[in-house]
Amino acid sequence: MTSTLSLAEALAAGTVVLDGGMSNQLESAGHDLSDELWSARLLAEQPEAVTEAHLAYFQAGADVAITASYQATFEGFAGRGIGHDRAAELMALSVESAREAARRARVSRPLWVAASAGPYGAMLADGSEYRGRYGLSVDELERFHRPRLEVLAAARPDVLALETVPDADEATALLRAVRGLGVPAWLTYSVAGDRTRAGQPLEEAFAPAAEADEVIAVGVNCCAPQDVDTAVATAARVTGKPVVVYPNSGETWDAGARAWTGRSSFTAGQVKGWQQAGARLIGGCCRVGPEAISGIAGTLRGA
Repeated sequence: MTSTLSLAEALAAGTVVLDGGMSNQLESAGHDLSDELWSARLLAEQPEAVTEAHLAYFQAGADVAITASYQATFEGFAGRGIGHDRAAELMALSVESAREAARRARVSRPLWVAASAGPYGAMLADGSEYRGRYGLSVDELERFHRPRLEVLAAARPDVLALETVPDADEATALLRAVRGLGVPAWLTYSVAGDRTRAGQPLEEAFAPAAEADEVIAVGVNCCAPQDVDTAVATAARVTGKPVVVYPNSGETWDAGARAWTGRSSFTAGQVKGWQQAGARLIGGCCRVGPEAISGIAGTLRGA
């Protein structure tokens, strides 16, 4: 069921289970995502597939679904010949698809929808979301992000997921862009060790979120599981806010080959340590599927 309890209230009361990777769930169902729009392409071509992917995670035990709008931008859709109005409809559809999955799940626990807004580099589809430093100013990045955030906010998700942010400058732009939208947000960096992907110390990178009233949680995503522990402790100490973590499986994305390499190192047993360090919203990102989310839910709920 959808919840009358806000996500911020739920995080203050305990730990909430996040979903896993949208792309790997769609691929496991046989969908080809070798496209610059990635999972956002299916919003236009097969939206039911997106709803079914969300449903699989809710049924596995997730409390929060992240929409398939990570790579959904006006610029990206325009590159495929999709006009502004239709692009806005598809972004709104990403939220409705997750809401529909929540209705179909028919579970008694509260469920929430997080509208994903990926970094500028995700629109470029060249792997630069793992580097940052695009050569754009904070003002230019804010102008890029604000229009789609307005559309996503108007679709009334429970929270905006400002995710996989590689650079503290882009985080500043995103924090500006969500002001006045009337929807809370979380901010998560993609990190390498104790620094952002662009090389800034996490202590400095998390600091702006501490003063942002719109931000209800901060943390990391789309990183290696072994990078989570330090990030959780730093985020909690610097911001005093609930921490959100959803790392990848531990495999590494090769942007040139457009393939994952290496082996998974993500286990459900790791999440207890993250919870004890201050994480209150815990799930998985790329290559983390419903089975792993079921394990996380069982671990956190004591099953």
